[in-house]
Amino acid sequence: MTVRNLDRLFKPTSIALIGATRKPNTIGAVVARNLFNAGFDGPIMPVNASERAVEGVLTYKTVDDLPATPDLAVICTPAATVPATIDALGKRGTKAAIVISSGFSKEQTQTLREAAKPHLMRVLGPNSLGIMVPGRGLNASFGHVTPKKGDVALVAQSSMVVTSIADWATARGIGFSHLISMGDKADVDFGDLLDYLAGDATVRAILLYIESITDARKFMSAARSAARQKPVIVIKSGRTDEALEASTSHTGALAVSDAVYDAAFRRAGILRVTDLDELFDAVGTLGTGAPITGDRLAILTNGGGMGVMATDSLILSGGRLAQFAPETMDALEKALGAGSARNPLRIGGDASPKRYADALNALMADPNNDAVLVLNCPTAVTDGLAAAQAVVDTMVANKTRKHPVLTSWLGDNTAAEARKLFAANRVPTYDTPSHAVRAFLHLVEYRRNQELLMETPPSVPEDFQPDGIMVRKIISRAIAEKRDWLTEYEAKRVLAAYGVPVVDTRRADTPEEAAHCAEMIGGPLALKILSPDITHKSDVGGVALHLTEPGEVRAEAEAMLARVREAVPDARIEGFTVQEMAVRPDAYELIVGMTENELFGPVLLFGEGGIGVEVVEDYALALPPLNMKLATELMGRTRIWRQLQGYRSRAAVDLESVALTLNKISQLVVDFPEIAELDINPLLADSEGVLALDARIKVGVPALPGAKRLAIRPYPKGLEDRIAIKDGRQFLVRPILPEDEPLVHHMVANQTQEDLRLRFFAPLKRLSHQAAARLTQMDYDREMGLVAVGPDPETGDTIMFGVVRITADPDNLRAEYAVMVRSDMKGQGLGYQLMNKILDYARSRGIKEVYGEVLRENTSMLGMCRALGFIRKENLDEPGVVEVRIELGGGLAAE
Repeated sequence: MTVRNLDRLFKPTSIALIGATRKPNTIGAVVARNLFNAGFDGPIMPVNASERAVEGVLTYKTVDDLPATPDLAVICTPAATVPATIDALGKRGTKAAIVISSGFSKEQTQTLREAAKPHLMRVLGPNSLGIMVPGRGLNASFGHVTPKKGDVALVAQSSMVVTSIADWATARGIGFSHLISMGDKADVDFGDLLDYLAGDATVRAILLYIESITDARKFMSAARSAARQKPVIVIKSGRTDEALEASTSHTGALAVSDAVYDAAFRRAGILRVTDLDELFDAVGTLGTGAPITGDRLAILTNGGGMGVMATDSLILSGGRLAQFAPETMDALEKALGAGSARNPLRIGGDASPKRYADALNALMADPNNDAVLVLNCPTAVTDGLAAAQAVVDTMVANKTRKHPVLTSWLGDNTAAEARKLFAANRVPTYDTPSHAVRAFLHLVEYRRNQELLMETPPSVPEDFQPDGIMVRKIISRAIAEKRDWLTEYEAKRVLAAYGVPVVDTRRADTPEEAAHCAEMIGGPLALKILSPDITHKSDVGGVALHLTEPGEVRAEAEAMLARVREAVPDARIEGFTVQEMAVRPDAYELIVGMTENELFGPVLLFGEGGIGVEVVEDYALALPPLNMKLATELMGRTRIWRQLQGYRSRAAVDLESVALTLNKISQLVVDFPEIAELDINPLLADSEGVLALDARIKVGVPALPGAKRLAIRPYPKGLEDRIAIKDGRQFLVRPILPEDEPLVHHMVANQTQEDLRLRFFAPLKRLSHQAAARLTQMDYDREMGLVAVGPDPETGDTIMFGVVRITADPDNLRAEYAVMVRSDMKGQGLGYQLMNKILDYARSRGIKEVYGEVLRENTSMLGMCRALGFIRKENLDEPGVVEVRIELGGGLAAE
């Protein structure tokens, strides 16, 4: 379940309070007081066999005695009584309940869940504070304050966090659309609430306080969907938790739990903050809708010291000072005097309102900055309020300019009126320069996260065809032999099968064979012990480097055998690997890895490699699957990224090869759920490309099959198929990809204006990037798009001839369809075949109904729907539009 019946939870027309009481200082009494005194416009029916009346309202002895079926029940009785109460309510037809009661065992929670399920009743809790919806006069909680109405929704696991935030916000005049305490999440969870709040027009922004997530894929799908519609900001507690046990691989040791949450939030397009001040600053900043394109900040100040402090905060937090454009410097020097045009821009302690306005005018016109921070320090010779008015007037006069403006008026009483002025005009303002800089960086981070959701990735530069059969044989053999780790030789064969360049490595059973391999390879060589029981070979004397002659290799192999047998006498020795030593003096040592996270499944790692990887700790994490854009973004979050660009006489690394390697490893991990950990360390990278020197891969029977272990559903390759149309031409039908945006634009460009009008219900010349991105960048867990691609008859390039998509509701019950084929393909049956395929897919996903809206004049579409079995229904709300729908049957398909 997801949003089904959640409207009964947040928009009830009637409420029953089970366990209402007049007994002082009890939860039942506090909840009753809040419910009856918050202004709810509907019947509230208290239930308690031991009370005659509560809050002046007659009580009912049992649920069966209620005169009407309540939309919502609020339950405050002991845990042991709750499942039976839920069942009784469900039989009456109640569809939502808040269980405030606590003290549930796991067994009681499961019994509660099973009692609600047959009735499709949604349950919030147990151990919940309750909910508050100020705009509807609903306070079904035992909170001590009822906040004012607002447009920000708060969802938190902890009851005390909700009460603390409500108290904190009320003192500051901050209002809420919803405050929701989730409790122990027997049913309703973060994914459900994100879906619901994303579709609520009264909610401008969603705040989350998260302690843990139970269903990673559900959360990721809901969060990505919500973040495309409105700001989602999260506080995740437990930042210092390092509960993951140390792993035998570098990746497992580095990929601690909190860093994985960071990667998940970033991939979902949401902003993470650390405390309440930062949370509400972020809401205010993002809520202004101020667009931003980069991380360059211009600072305007009447106090030099404050400008320096703001600069320090900016640089230390990863931002950049803007470098003024020449025309900006000319304008500033003309307005302020020679030598003034430096960032931070100091306009003097005696700065007049006109000086603020002139300076801000110039900075807002500067193409070399992305935002302006205006600071004001109180002085005896200036009027801070007049300066604030000048800033507001300048912004109004320049409202067509795109630069966001942030302000910080220092002081307390002297700045109060200025802050009110800024708030009244929706100008972001902050108590200190550091808070203002932090808010600017919120905008930067939020923009980057949103770009990951909407930016079209470049095509993969290499169409590699992995040898999955070989990889399957290697992994199956290791599992059959009950080995956790592949040998280095096997691991390199796996990498090579997926197109990752590996150093020439050969296996030898004896010292004599090792000498023969050395003779065949030639040059400087590395000799390593080959044992399924030894992961870190250098720790036991199992590595020798810079060997040059076959005789030297044989002698070292004999000595190595003796050392290793003495160090680990029980280890199985299978022989040696002999490999060339790569001579790439300008190459960087990188690490690429993967580990399993208990919640989010596979997690990819990239960073600086080599023997000091745990000490350096320069790494970043990402969730698979990747594309070239996501791989590059992952690389860009490491410190070594700047070095990889090249400096002085050192050439830049072939970054495309590194990103491609990350994509290949991502695909390997997606294809083989048996891979539990993977390390390539070091991965050499220079201007010539990449080369894997060492690799470790841990395997085992996966806890979840196939793609189910992934937090983000990968490309469903199993849906690929070939079809033929009436004239004999054949096309590949496959799921749509983010990289397909150029093909969508090309297809739209080849449509007639009439066909575009019939498809989009309005005249259209071209699709915007945002519209095309929404068509191509989809969550395969909720949406599906199939495209028919083939060669262009004129150029031979691959182009798109047709596309069909469905978008399911969060409950996976109904899905809306859309289909389009090229105008010159009409009458060939392509649209009909695409519709059949998407309907088959919908059946396999358990979707019960597919529907769509068609212009009445679109007779060809209506005819195709009739042939497919759709039922036609007139849309009374929109004359000229026909609704078509088809009932489906079928079960859920495997991933």
